Amino acid sequence: MKPDELQKYAEKHGAKMIDAKFVDFLGSWRHLTFPIERLQEGLEDGYGFDGSSVGGWRAINSSDMLMLPDPSTGVMDPFLTTPTLSIQCDVVDPMTREPYPRCPRSLAKRALNHLKSTGVADTAYFGPEAEFFIFDAVRYGTASHDNFFQIDSDEGAWNTGRQEGGRNLGSKTPIKGGYCAVSPLDTGADLRTKMVMTMQQVGIIIETHHHEVATAGQAEIDMKYDTLLKMADQVLWYKHIVKNVARQHGKTATFMPKPMFGDNGSGMHTHQSLWKGGKPLFAGDAYAGMSDMALFYIGGLLKHAGAICAFANPTTNSYRRLVPGYEAPVNLAYSARNRSASIRIPMYSASPKAKRLELRSPDPSCNPYLAFSAMLMAGLDGVENRIHPGEPLDKDIYSLSPEELAEVPTVPGSLDAALDALQKDHAFLLKGDVFSTDLIDAWIGYKREVEADHVRLRPVPAEYQLYYDC
Repeated sequence: MKPDELQKYAEKHGAKMIDAKFVDFLGSWRHLTFPIERLQEGLEDGYGFDGSSVGGWRAINSSDMLMLPDPSTGVMDPFLTTPTLSIQCDVVDPMTREPYPRCPRSLAKRALNHLKSTGVADTAYFGPEAEFFIFDAVRYGTASHDNFFQIDSDEGAWNTGRQEGGRNLGSKTPIKGGYCAVSPLDTGADLRTKMVMTMQQVGIIIETHHHEVATAGQAEIDMKYDTLLKMADQVLWYKHIVKNVARQHGKTATFMPKPMFGDNGSGMHTHQSLWKGGKPLFAGDAYAGMSDMALFYIGGLLKHAGAICAFANPTTNSYRRLVPGYEAPVNLAYSARNRSASIRIPMYSASPKAKRLELRSPDPSCNPYLAFSAMLMAGLDGVENRIHPGEPLDKDIYSLSPEELAEVPTVPGSLDAALDALQKDHAFLLKGDVFSTDLIDAWIGYKREVEADHVRLRPVPAEYQLYYDC
C-alpha cells in the first residue's frame, strides 16, 4: 500500500493504535505503540526511539534514532485486542536521514540494489523452511551453583510411563519417528492449522504444514517463496505467530536449533534462485538441469560457507545441531536429491520456474535479513568470478569411508570457528556497501563477548557426569 491507501485501510478496519516495529541487530522485533492519529506524522517524519537500549547498536551519547514506517507492510495485528495497525519500519539516522548501517532491513535493501547493479539478475527469491518445537512446558536456569533445563511434552517419547490423570494412553512419538506422523501421535495438527490461518491473515501464502522428524511436537510450516526482503519480513511474522498462537493455547514454541539431546534439531533449509525480467536464470543443460550460473552460485556458497554460518547459524546452540556423523548437513558438497549434502538441488519438477538450490545448513535462530543477504552476496561472488563447485557428490555421505570423507570439507564446528571464518573472509560482503566493516566487527564482537564467552565459562551437567569423580 501507498501512504494514502494505508490511511484508508486503517479507517476501514477501525484501527485505534499503530504498532510500529523495527528489527534489532540479532533479528528480533522491537515495537512502540502510538495512537492512530499519529499515523500521518509517522509516515512523514518517522518515530524516535533510544538506540542505546538495543544490544549491539548505539552508544548512550549518540542514542537518538528514528524509524520510518514502510506503508507497504501495513496489516491489522492478529493478536492485540484493540484494533491495531502493525507496520514495519526502517531505522535511519535522525540527523542525516540516511539508513542506519546496522539496520538489518536497510541492509537487505542494499543487497537487492547491489544485485540489480550487477546486471546479473533483478530478483532473488528465497524459500526458507523454518522448523520449530511446540512444548507443553519448559524450565531452565543458570547460576554459579545450579545449571539445568527441563522440557515437557504430552507426546514426548520419554513420557510413556507418566501418569496422566491416573492413566497413560500411550501414543507417544518415537525418537526420530515423527516425520509426517498422524494422530494420535501428532497432537498438534489443529494448533498448526490455527498458526497457518493466522499467517494467512497477515498475507503470508502457505503451502503445507506437518509434524517433523523429532518427538515432542517438532513442526514445520512451509511458506511459498518470495523476494528476499518480503521473505525476511515474513520470517519475523512467522516466528511471531507461531510463538503467540502456541502461548494462546497454553503451549510454548521455540526456534532454538537443538533444544534436546539425541533427536533431530531444527533447521531452516533455504531455497534460492535468481530471476531477470520475469524469467528464471537457474534452469539449463548443466548438472541436474541447472544453468552454469546456478552452478557458479553454488560455488560461491561453498567457498564462503564458513562466513555464511556466522550469520545463518549464529548461536552456540547452532553447533549442537551441526555435528559431523549425524543427519545434519555439515558436509560442503552439492547433489541432486541427496539430503546428506549441504546443498541439494530439488528434483520434484522439470519446470524452469522450479529450478532452485536448497542450502540445508542454516537454522531459524538467524536474523533472516543478514543471513539471506550473506547467502546472496556469496552466490553473486560465485557468479561474477565463475567459481565452479567441482563435481557433485551423489553418494550417501554417511556411507563413505574415512579416507573418502576426509576429502569432503565441512562447515565450522563452533560459533567461534564461524566468527573466525567471517573475520578472515568478508570482502565479498562489502561489495556495493551492502555490509560494512563496522557491522561485521560489531557482530563478531557481540557474538564472542555476549554469547560464546557466556557459554564457554559455564560448566554443564554432562561435565559432572563425566568428570566429578576424576
